[in-house]
Order: sequence, then structure tokens, then C-alpha cells
Amino acid sequence: MTISAEPRHGLGTRLAALARVVELGQGRVDPELLDEATQLLLRAGNRLKLSPDHTVVALAGGTGSGKSSLFNSVSGLELSPTGVRRPTTARTHACVWGLEGAAPLLDWLQIQWRHRFARASALDKGESQLHGLILLDLPDHDSIRALTDTEADRLITAADLIVWVLDPQKYADAATHRRYVTELAGHDAVTVFVLNQADRLTPEEQAICVADLEELLKREGVANPTVVATSATTGKGIDGLKAVLAESVSARRAGYLRLEADLDKLMLRVAKDMPELLHVEPIVDGARRAGLADALCDAVGAAAVGEAIENVYGVRSIDWVGWPYARWAAMFRPDPLKSLRLGDVKDDIRTLVGGSVRAQPAEVDNAVQALSDGLSQGMPEVWQDGVRDAARSRSGQLPKVLTDELGEIAPPLDRVPAWWWLAKIWQYLLVLLFLAGLGVTGAIVAYGVFEAGPPPTDLLGDVGVLPWVLLMMASVLGVGLLSAVASRNFIVLAAGSERDRLERDMRRRVSGVAQELVVEPVERELQRYNDYHEALNTAKY
Repeated sequence: MTISAEPRHGLGTRLAALARVVELGQGRVDPELLDEATQLLLRAGNRLKLSPDHTVVALAGGTGSGKSSLFNSVSGLELSPTGVRRPTTARTHACVWGLEGAAPLLDWLQIQWRHRFARASALDKGESQLHGLILLDLPDHDSIRALTDTEADRLITAADLIVWVLDPQKYADAATHRRYVTELAGHDAVTVFVLNQADRLTPEEQAICVADLEELLKREGVANPTVVATSATTGKGIDGLKAVLAESVSARRAGYLRLEADLDKLMLRVAKDMPELLHVEPIVDGARRAGLADALCDAVGAAAVGEAIENVYGVRSIDWVGWPYARWAAMFRPDPLKSLRLGDVKDDIRTLVGGSVRAQPAEVDNAVQALSDGLSQGMPEVWQDGVRDAARSRSGQLPKVLTDELGEIAPPLDRVPAWWWLAKIWQYLLVLLFLAGLGVTGAIVAYGVFEAGPPPTDLLGDVGVLPWVLLMMASVLGVGLLSAVASRNFIVLAAGSERDRLERDMRRRVSGVAQELVVEPVERELQRYNDYHEALNTAKY
């Protein structure tokens, strides 16, 4: 087996990115995957804090594979019990080459004190290349004892390097391959396969078995399997296995490689349904904001309210700047609307504007949905749902908030522009002048034409003044009529301006409400997606 002298760089960065993936993926990623990622982060954090000078190598295998005998052969001591009783190894045994600094790591592995052994004399035996090795003899993974089975699974996950001990009769055992080997596909650099009990085979049979095992492993995803044939009984192949272990121990990189392999495998599953290069714009563009504002204005009937305001403005102006004679004459004319039983249009308009402006929930929901659908195109379905949920997260408040906001800006009906007062005063002054002219005309006719008596003044008895008085009265009527027409034109302009002002104010408030209750939650979700996507790509590579 060849282990690169240079580790794969950026493990710390990738683990930090994985933590970000876990944080941002809540509610968007399979909870089981997030749990696995959390467990990996915890395991990586613990392992990286512990002794980097020790490499944990686990001997794993099924019942009868000779795993404990191999453990004793490598350690050179009778440390793990062997025999015909199955399972032989009930608890994990550990042999340490170089005990200094290993205790916290053994505590984390939960190896009992009575099952820890040290090779203090290893250097004297010429095994300095194994200094830093922690060799574990795991319980049989197919043990009938549930406790030992669980312990084996835990330590197989925690070990830096796994040595699978197989025997010639059961090296293709489906349980081992299906449960463990296929799950460790991609872990070539930190997995070794030992075909033990090779003394039972002829050289030809051994070659066939090794070739068959390598082919089987390649089919299961182990691209470059490392297979070592050994015999714990005769010692054949033990030195070869020690050389493989020594290479791993001396490189001091097996722990990093194991974590990277676990991370690689996990990220393939997490990123399964994520596009490689899809980055979304996290800011809602002006066109979409305007479209949302338009749709919400339609939902609250902004145009209808503006038209009603314009009509109310015009109706109310008649009482102030209209020609008084026309108003008085209208009082004696029958109202065709009343004859049609349509009610008082003026009152209807006043009621429409004076009451609450109400948003239609269905139209509001449609506007929000259109925005979220347009922004989330191309994103994975679960993230599209996230954008929709974000858009709707506060949309339930929209109708009421819009109603309250727009109800505040409806102009009060008792508000009268100052120039209306001036126009009304001017019209009534003209009425008074006309009435004064009528009085003077009557007096001249009485005193000057019919000589009803001496006139109070010479002017009232002078018939020659009468044409001028009539001309003045006609002029007053003309000026009054022209004033009414001019005022009406100003009213039309002012009513349109009032409508535009109201609609602008309504749109401004609608845009503000949409920004707070819809756009901002959507932008946060889009930014969350981008952050997740970036973290995912970092954790993958």
C-alpha cells in the first residue's frame, strides 16, 4: 500500500465548510445526512485534538478469521486470547508502540485499562518503524454478542486505518462485503485486506484467492485494493504486513486520510441532487420588485381608490366652487338616479373612500407566488420550496398590514383647499352684486318710470342710469359664469393631481410593506442558498 507523503490540503477548511453545510442545510437536507455530518464533525474534532503522532490501526474480521492470532504475531506477544471458543475476543485489546501521549487517544477510543499493552522494548527489537502505532484487536463483527458487535462497528468508524482480516474459506463472505467493504469504497488509502491462514493454501491456490479477492474488491468500488497474504501460524507475510503498517505510521497521515475519505463519501451523498454551478442572484431586481408592487396595488384596488378619490374631489367641489345659480336650479330638478333607485352616488363614493381599503388575500397570495416562482427557477426542488416558504413566511400579515397602511393615507373628506374658500366667497360676492343690481333696477323703475314718489336719491330716479345698471348685472352674471367654468377646469386638474398623489403614496407604502414582508425574507433565503452552495462546494473539494 502506498500512502502519499503529502496529505490532502484543506481538511480544516473543508470541515469548517461542512459545519456551515449542517447549519444552513437545516430543513433543506435529509436529517439523517445532517446527523451523519454532525457525527463526522464531532469525530474529526476529537481525533484532530488528540495525538497526531499515533496511528490507530484496527484489525477487523469475522469469527474464525485468525484476527487475534494475527494481532499477537504483529505485536510479538500473547496479548489477545485465542482458541476454539467463539467469539474469542469479547473486548477490544490495544497494543501501543510508544505510550507517551497515547492515553487520551485510548480513552477516546474507550479501551479499558486492563486491555491496554505497551511495547516498551520495541526499539530493542528493531521495530522503531512502528513507533506511534496503536494496534487494536476488535471483537468479531459477526459476533452473536450484541455488545461486541456494536463495539466493533464503533471502532471501525473511529480507526485511522482498517485492516480486514479474511480467511481463505470466507473471504467472499457476503455479510462482510455488503455491510462493511462496500461502505468503505473510496477509502483505499486507509484500508488493507489480509488473506490470513495462507498456510492452508498451496502457492497456486493462494495466487488464485488473492486475484479473486482483488477482483471482488474492485467490483465493490475499491479501486486499488491492498491485499497481503499472511499466516499467523507460520509467520509468513507478517513482515510484509508490518511494512505496510510502518509506512502508514511513519507518514503520520492515516488519520487525516481517513477523515478526508469519510468526508468525500459523505459529500457525494449530500451533494447528490445539487447542481454544480448554479448561483442565484441574492438581490431581487427592480423589475421584479416593481411587478410585485403592481400586483399588490391591484390586490388592494389602488387604481379604483384613486379614481374614487378623483370623483369625490369633483363632487365635493361643486358645493364650493360651482356656480350658485346652477346649484339652486338643480334643487328643483328631479334626480334621474333617484328615479332609478340607484341611491346617492355621492354618498356611495364617500363611503368607498372613507371606509377601509381592503386587500384581497387570494390576489396577494398569487402575487407572492409569482415572485417566488420566478426567482427559484433552476434551483433544486427543496430549495424552491424554501424560497416559496420564505416569501409566504409573513404573507399572512400582508392583507391586514396593507389595509392598515393604506387606510391611513385616504384623504379626510372634510379637508377643503384654501382656494375653494376664496372661490366660494368670490361667487357669493358676485351674487350679492347681482342682487344689489336687481334692487337698484327695481328702484329706478319704481321712482323713475312709474313716479311712485320722490326717490331717496337722484340716482334712483334717473332712468338714464338703468342701462348701465343692467349692463353691470349682465357683467356680474358673465364673470360668475366664467369664474365657475375656470374653477371647474382647475378642479379637474387638481382632482387628477390628487389622484396621482394618492396613487404614488399608496404605491410607496405598498412597496415598503412588500419589501419588509416579502422581499427581505426571500433575499435572505436566496443568500442562504448561495452560502450553502458555496460551503457545499468547499466541503466537497
